[in-house]
Order: sequence, then C-alpha cells, then structure tokens
Amino acid sequence: MPFIIFLIVIVLLVSTTIRIVPEACAMVVERLGRFHSVWRPGIHFLIPFADRIAKRINLKEQVADFPPQPVITKDNVTMRIDSVVFFVITDSKLYAYGVENPIAAIENLTATTLRNIIGSMDLDTTLTSRDEINTQMRSLLDVATDPWGIKVNRVELKNILPPDAIREAMEKQMKAEREKREAITLAEGNKEAAIRTAQGNKEAAILNAEADKKKVILAAEAQKEKEIQEAEGRAQAILNVQRAEAEGIRLLKEAGADDAVLRIRSLETFAKVSNGKATKIIIPSDIQNMAGLLSSLKETLVSPSAPVTDSASAAETGSASDTLEAVNGNEEA
Repeated sequence: MPFIIFLIVIVLLVSTTIRIVPEACAMVVERLGRFHSVWRPGIHFLIPFADRIAKRINLKEQVADFPPQPVITKDNVTMRIDSVVFFVITDSKLYAYGVENPIAAIENLTATTLRNIIGSMDLDTTLTSRDEINTQMRSLLDVATDPWGIKVNRVELKNILPPDAIREAMEKQMKAEREKREAITLAEGNKEAAIRTAQGNKEAAILNAEADKKKVILAAEAQKEKEIQEAEGRAQAILNVQRAEAEGIRLLKEAGADDAVLRIRSLETFAKVSNGKATKIIIPSDIQNMAGLLSSLKETLVSPSAPVTDSASAAETGSASDTLEAVNGNEEA
C-alpha cells in the first residue's frame, strides 16, 4: 500500500513538472514570484512549488473589432466610425508586464487617435480618405504599442456613419448628380443620333444624285448610239441606192444605149411625174426637140417597110408610143 501511494505521488509530481508548449504559443514563467523565462513551443520542466506559469500568450496575428466611436470632423459634423485592428505579439514579457489589459488599451488608443485624425479633416475629405486615415492610424498605434510588446500590422475603418440629416442630404445630392449625368447622356445620345441621321441622309442624297447622273449618262449614250446606228443605216441605204444607180448606168453603157434611148427614158420619167399629185411641173427647154425626135421615131416604127424582128422591138415601140402620147397630152394641157 505505501508503494502504491509513492507511485501516485511520483506520477503527480511528473505531471505537474512537465509542460508542453504548442506551436504559435508562449508561456511566461515566474520563479519565486519573479520573472524567470519565456517558454517557446516544445517540452519544458517546471520546478514544483518554485515555478509557476504567469501567462499563456497567443503568438498568432489577432483581430480586435471595436464598436463605433463618436468623432467630430473639422466642419463640426458628428459621425460614428468603427475600426478593426490587426496586431501580433512580438515580446511576450512586455505583453505580460507592460499593460494591465492590452486589448482595452488598444481600443482606447484607437479611439483617441481616430478623433485626432478626423478632427483635422472635413466631412468630404473623411469620406474619401479611408486609405490615408488607415495609414496614419497604423503608424501611430504601432509606435504607441511598442512598449507593450505589440506590433500593429493594419488598421481598417469598417463603417463611417454620418448623421441621418447629412445622409439624406448626401443621397439627394447623389440623386441630383445621377439625374444630371442621365440628362447629359440622353442629350449626347440624341445629338449623336441626329448627327448620324444627317450623315445617312447626306450619303443617301449623294448616292441618289450619282445614280441619277449615271442614269442620264447611260440614256445619253443610248440615244447617241441609236442616232449613230440610224445615221449608219441611212448612209448605208444611200450608198446602196448610189451603188444601184451606178450599176444601172454601167449596164446601160455596156448595152450601148445612145442618146435616143436616154431621151426616151427621160420622157418616161417625165410622164410618171406628170401623173402625180404635183400642181406645178417644170418642162425642160429642149422638149420640142424631144417631141420631134419622138414623132420621127414613131413614123419609122409604124412604117410597113420596117420588119419586127422580135418581141423586144415591139415592146420598145409600144413604150415609145405611150411616151409620145403622154407628151402630146402634156403639151395640150
């Protein structure tokens, strides 16, 4: 039985003397009421009844979210601002013995620093200078918390809450600015639409004018081509007539026609003219000679001593007789 009690006492002593410090943590150890050391992560031995763990410290980065603090701007506008402080403990001994309540000290220091910074700015500058405020607060808090073994890594302003009246005025101002931008945008859109419409009408008018111009040019070219074709046709017809007349003259020459035959052909033509609708007839001056020639030719053709050799002679005789009668009738007229 005493052995068992001895074993229990040994186990209790070992369990109370062996301490394991986890990662990202530290322990401040006091010996006989005075600071002895800071235990880092690992296994450590505690002397019973002499050493004690004064404070367990978290070495991770910590976040302190503080409630909104009332501040007054340079233009006497009261607003409420809440902030968030990110800090890490760099010296465990200073953190344990530097200040009684480090978190409360940081909160009060943040509030006073924020009031000092905001007090030098007006409302508009405060609303648009978050980064500047954050930078100033971080630098000031970092310097102030160094004696406490705390390093401030970052300070952020979560919300800036102006009074309700100021907020309503700001909303009205923003609404007016939006309406102004909307009106400007609509006006610019209408202007652009009008410009594009005018450009479209201009281009359409130019295209229509070019189309009319091409139409007129094509019509003129067609008329020109038509007149050229008609002129060439008339020229060809005249040329054909001249060729036919030339061919007739050539055939007469080849047939050996004398002056008497030519005069008979002339009288035939004159007879045809006299039978037309003309009211005036110009008679050649040598018509008497031609009449005498025809009379002598008639006597020669009708004398019994003149034999009729073939049908061609009879046809010429009849033609000459008809021509003579036509001339006599014209003379009587």
